[in-house]
Amino acid sequence: MALFTAIRPVLWTESIDETITFYTMILGFTLVGKNDDWGWASLRKDEVEIMISQNAYEKLNGIGFTGSFYFNVDHVDELWEDLKAKTKVCYEIETFEWEMREFGVYDNNGYILQFGQSVDNIGKTE
Repeated sequence: MALFTAIRPVLWTESIDETITFYTMILGFTLVGKNDDWGWASLRKDEVEIMISQNAYEKLNGIGFTGSFYFNVDHVDELWEDLKAKTKVCYEIETFEWEMREFGVYDNNGYILQFGQSVDNIGKTE
């Protein structure tokens, strides 16, 4: 049986450069690789990797992804304070009945990015 070791979403974008700027300047990702001939780039922050692409087979009729990307983070309140004025907010920070404190924003492409922290981990030192 195959062992799954990671998932790296590939996000379609109309502008690789604008998307690189959003993820590096707003969210603090690092550009790992870029190939203009392929219309592709790879970004990383901590243990999270994403790729962005302009490949024709990834865009059929606009953005086709209907879900969201959920990031488990530490210090969710600090991140909220940093991002709420820099991004378009989807929903404000809140503690939910499922014991997660979270919020959501949109990236420059319209993808929903959610950030959450277990209430059990809030206030604990690392």
